[in-house]
Amino acid sequence: MIIGIDLGTTNSLAAYFTEDGPKIIPNRLGERLTPSVVSIDENDQVFVGRSALERMAVHPDQAASLFKRSMGSKKEFHLGNKCFSAEELSSFVLRSLKEDAEYYLGEEVTEAVISVPAYFNDVKRKATKRAGELAGLRVERIISEPTAAAIAYGLYQKREDSKFLVFDLGGGTFDVSILDLDDDIMEIRAVAGDNYLGGEDFTNLILENYLEDHNLDSNGLSEKEKTYFRNQAEKSKCHPEQDGSYRMQAIIDGVREETVLSRKDFEKKATQLFDRIKQPVRRSLSDAGVRVREIDEIVLVGGTTKMPAVRKFVSRLFGRVPDTSVNPDEAVALGAAIQGAMKERKESVREVILTDVCPFTLGTEVAVKMENDRLENNHFCPILERNTVIPASRTEKFFTIYDHQTQVEIHILQGESRFASNNVSLGTIRLTVPDNMAGEEEIDITYTYDVNALLEVEAKIKSTGERVTKLIKNQETDMSLEQMQARMKELAYLKIHPRDQEANKVLLLRGERLYEEATGELREALEMVTRQFEHILDKQDPSKIAEARKDYEEALDFIEEEMWTN
Repeated sequence: MIIGIDLGTTNSLAAYFTEDGPKIIPNRLGERLTPSVVSIDENDQVFVGRSALERMAVHPDQAASLFKRSMGSKKEFHLGNKCFSAEELSSFVLRSLKEDAEYYLGEEVTEAVISVPAYFNDVKRKATKRAGELAGLRVERIISEPTAAAIAYGLYQKREDSKFLVFDLGGGTFDVSILDLDDDIMEIRAVAGDNYLGGEDFTNLILENYLEDHNLDSNGLSEKEKTYFRNQAEKSKCHPEQDGSYRMQAIIDGVREETVLSRKDFEKKATQLFDRIKQPVRRSLSDAGVRVREIDEIVLVGGTTKMPAVRKFVSRLFGRVPDTSVNPDEAVALGAAIQGAMKERKESVREVILTDVCPFTLGTEVAVKMENDRLENNHFCPILERNTVIPASRTEKFFTIYDHQTQVEIHILQGESRFASNNVSLGTIRLTVPDNMAGEEEIDITYTYDVNALLEVEAKIKSTGERVTKLIKNQETDMSLEQMQARMKELAYLKIHPRDQEANKVLLLRGERLYEEATGELREALEMVTRQFEHILDKQDPSKIAEARKDYEEALDFIEEEMWTN
């Protein structure tokens, strides 16, 4: 079975396909969303999800979150005395989802379709694929999140002959895609986005407002304090007041302090973020050659789109109420599961042809003749424009620029800047050309890009017929099979926390967090109920543990409520 996985910045989840359609796979706690957080203790025990989130509040130096934003980069995350890349941390999340799927489905899971933001470049997409492989999965396809959401919306909801705009605002990234569904063909017309814009930025607004209101400097806070205040801001964001305001509460020097950020003030503070959202929307409409009134449905995807201010902004921007018939938290995972079923050619899935586009412009560096016949390097010449339907192949003609030039270097680039140095370098091809006068030797350069995000570049010297071909796989960041196997072996000794103990561990970590936040009698009460629960755990009687866990959870709920009402 191929499962679909939405590997998110803030939360991740998995789904599978049944005769009744795609279904979400609950995790070991029975929850549909697994926080994309990883923590490692002194005994090399790996905590993923809710337990890692609770543990991060107490041991922030042993935990990591928001690592999706660094996927494909050289950034290292230090958890205690260990060091990991973003893809290795992501592999822990994927491994946890894989184990939960195997437990729930009662069979081994080895294949998956994993989603990525539409605006992820090739490096980030390949890093995501490696994360899946490190988790023991064969990644059948990397699918763009808006495409997956559109599949869930267009097929699962049985919408036909429609033009969608998928507005995907998640925890850390923003994508906008325009798609056509015409009979059995789903065509992506254009994509645009911002890999560094998401729900975390709105959380920051609430946090910064609170710190400013209480004269606190974030630079003077410890990592533990920063984590604590950020968690309180996140709670405030996820639970707005009836009037749309955000009430943030936190303990400062043993005293509970709160700040209310009105809906009007929040929207004013978010103006810059909303302006950043408008840019990709306009670019996608322009690239697709589509006007807003020609869009049949605006589909919201991503947990951040549940914020009242965001929905109001989207309604104003497009002049209509967006469609929310598919849960924005789950649409991508459901669509990925449908894509997996298509790969397996399940009879109950309507066979649909999916066309994708190249999200970035691909080209090469050229020299341009300026005034006084002066040649200036560092100019970018597009060959495959962004939002070209793929698979695609384009050829451009280039010429030597110096007399007696015998060497040509083709710099393969990805990006939108007119200056080569501002774009992403994917590699180079070096050619030896016949000795001739400037402009006499022609080199034909062909870029071919396929649905698996593989780029083939061919350079042909016209006078000799010599060809040089290069498949761009970004050697700087790719791992060989031997390197991959070695790293998998290194990570194998790190064990995901046992699923049968997860619920107990989450409660104990929650109790530890509340103990640090509480004072006086509430702290004493926490210590007492925690000791009672630990005493039952030591007896290892499953029936008594289940009953004690329920009582302990109710006690924690009561104490936490008392902390914020007294």
